[in-house]
Amino acid sequence: MRMIFVNLPVADLARAKAFYGGLGLEFDEQFSDERTASVVISEQIVVMLLTRDRFADFVPGAVGDPAAATTQLNGLSVDSREEADDMLARALASGGKPLQPAQDHGFMYGTSFTDPDGHVWETIWMDPSAVQ
Repeated sequence: MRMIFVNLPVADLARAKAFYGGLGLEFDEQFSDERTASVVISEQIVVMLLTRDRFADFVPGAVGDPAAATTQLNGLSVDSREEADDMLARALASGGKPLQPAQDHGFMYGTSFTDPDGHVWETIWMDPSAVQ
């Protein structure tokens, strides 16, 4: 089984933890400390929030600023249109910002937002019968 680890530099770890906790996600304290937080999205997907100085330990050169320019789009599947809307509402209530208007293509629906640091997240629902 493969896993994905999304590593995100954050300016304020406490603020980032409050945001991701507000989305209803849980933390794995075994892989968290004063400069990192391990956010469990699923058994196969983990987001590592790292203070900017800790993130810099892993990359050569400067750490980019996602608030200044979009550096990535993280797409996360959801089970329904309602879950996409709910995730957006929780993101906004937890300090996130809306990115684009909801996209409704009939068989596919999605919302998008940024976390407090500017990292972009999209929620995507697709009618299962459309992919058969």
